[in-house]
Amino acid sequence: MPRLRQVPRSEAKSSIVTEWYDLLFGPDRDPVAEPGTRTGTPGNWWTVFALVPDILDHAGRGFRYYANPQRLLDPRLRELGQTRAGWAIGSQFVYSQHCKSCRGLGMAEDKIDAIKEWQVSPLFDEQERAILAYVDYLVLMRGRMPEAVMSNLKRFLSDEQILELTYTTCLYDMHAVMSRALRLEFDDRDDPIVEVAAPDSYTGRSFLDPAAPAPSQA
Repeated sequence: MPRLRQVPRSEAKSSIVTEWYDLLFGPDRDPVAEPGTRTGTPGNWWTVFALVPDILDHAGRGFRYYANPQRLLDPRLRELGQTRAGWAIGSQFVYSQHCKSCRGLGMAEDKIDAIKEWQVSPLFDEQERAILAYVDYLVLMRGRMPEAVMSNLKRFLSDEQILELTYTTCLYDMHAVMSRALRLEFDDRDDPIVEVAAPDSYTGRSFLDPAAPAPSQA
């Protein structure tokens, strides 16, 4: 379950919230009582963000901005960056949703699957590799950008396109982090990194302690 309260339709006093609910879930439907979106997500990203309608409005404006057909950046390149960002951050929600967007824009299945290991895949051309490298430095290195990476990107994109790419990628970096922190949508899952218990016979102070007895063999 999400870590924050969801807003039922009956408590949605702002027109911003009800307009988004109508658009995504249908008129008069309560997305808390009847969860689910067309893409198969629970939809609780929207019902939690509805706690602060101004935040929902701001986020919604961001979505409409990048999807505007007046954008200069090819949407296939935009989605390439967003999908990679979701994978790199470890957001199953962002990664999964933008795999769908890549597919909707005509990207081949093997290419979508290879986004996670783009460095060793032959499926990406020079422009796509320049974008993926840039995205990795944005997300994994938090914007610590080598000049060579930027110079290579400028071979393919204008300054305006680079700004659009940077903005949309960092927007989804934020959404991925928030989704994980608040356990929204497909990010409602336990962290897989936990301690694996040692055998009961282990008494050493560290795994290199020579005084520790070896575990018995069955």
